[in-house]
Amino acid sequence: MGKAIRAVADDPIGASVSGIYPERVILYAFGIGSALAGMAGILISLETNIEPTMGLNAILKGIIASIIGGIGSIPGAVLGGLFLGIVENLGIWKIQAGWKDTIAFTVLIIFLLLRPEGILGKKIDKERL
Repeated sequence: MGKAIRAVADDPIGASVSGIYPERVILYAFGIGSALAGMAGILISLETNIEPTMGLNAILKGIIASIIGGIGSIPGAVLGGLFLGIVENLGIWKIQAGWKDTIAFTVLIIFLLLRPEGILGKKIDKERL
C-alpha cells in the first residue's frame, strides 16, 4: 500500500494505468492520516487540559492573516501573518496587552475597507462579476 500511495501521489493517471485505483488509495491515505491525528489528539489531551474553544484564537488570527494577505495566496498569507504580528506587538507598546485581539480586528476592518483583496490579492473587475 505504501508504494501505491507514493505512485498516486506522484502521478494518479500513471498509477491508474498500472492497475491502482487512485480513489481507493486516496481514501486509505486519508484514513491513515485521520487515525494518526486522532491518536495525537488523544495523547495531547492526556498532557494538557482540553476545552472546546482550544485553538480558537489561533484560528481567528490565521483567518485574519490570510484575509490581510489575500485569499488564495500562500505568500500573501505569510506576509499577512508577519504584518499582523508586527502591528499587534508594536501596538501593545502603547496600550495594554489585553487589547491585542482588538488591534487585530481593527487591522482587519481597515484592510476590508481600504484594500479588500489583500496585500498580494488580485483586484477583481466589477464588470467581470
